[in-house]
Amino acid sequence: MMRKFATELVGTGLLVFFGVGVATLMFGFKFDGGSVAAGVVATALAFGLVLLGLAYTIGPVSGCHVNPAVTLGALLAGRIPLVEAVGYWVAQFVGGILGALLLWGMFNTSPLYSTSKTGLGTNGWGTASDIHIGMGGAFLAEVVLTALFVFVILGVTSKLGNATTAAIAIGLTLTVVHLIGIPITGTSVNPARSLGPALIVGGTALSQVWLFIVAPLVGGIAAAGLHWLVYPPPRPEPAPGSDALAAEPPAEVPGA
Repeated sequence: MMRKFATELVGTGLLVFFGVGVATLMFGFKFDGGSVAAGVVATALAFGLVLLGLAYTIGPVSGCHVNPAVTLGALLAGRIPLVEAVGYWVAQFVGGILGALLLWGMFNTSPLYSTSKTGLGTNGWGTASDIHIGMGGAFLAEVVLTALFVFVILGVTSKLGNATTAAIAIGLTLTVVHLIGIPITGTSVNPARSLGPALIVGGTALSQVWLFIVAPLVGGIAAAGLHWLVYPPPRPEPAPGSDALAAEPPAEVPGA
């Protein structure tokens, strides 16, 4: 089990390092001539492709959750026990913080980088949102986007799914989620991805990070409920001979 926890820690750290790293380069440094649309596409592809690669490499070990919302969905869907889920959550949050620290340490060696001005790919609403969306809209967006993402994961990794192409479907779904979510909130759908950068940047990002922890978890719960609705658990097989016994008339009670 410790190998699973270590894998989740490393996987989450890598997802944050590369995904948030591209987001910071695209939107934090604000290169001259840079296109917002190009930044959105590049960041979305970074998150999606990194997760696709991780799914193929560490998926056989831990399932490649690398996201507390995914673990919550798996727990509610009956895929993993509670003790294992708690271990996954701890590993994912620690991995997200370590990945953000490693990324910050690298960027901090550049004279062009400033934590307060460049940031670290944090999520937010209001003035921290490209479209200045309100708190309610940000919460709704994160719930819906996370619900879609986790629902797809639960579906393609079920017994009815295709294990060979599951990682492709998961990576592409995360890419699509980022394409719409980046202008809205910066796209979290992953509490561990949001907490690490927010702890380093502080300020508004840290004061708003609660939403990007709570909303994705609500989305994970919604995804598990939708999964149970679409993929109901199979009915237990009757015991051998139970049908014949049920068909037999009850025995007469002596003296009745």
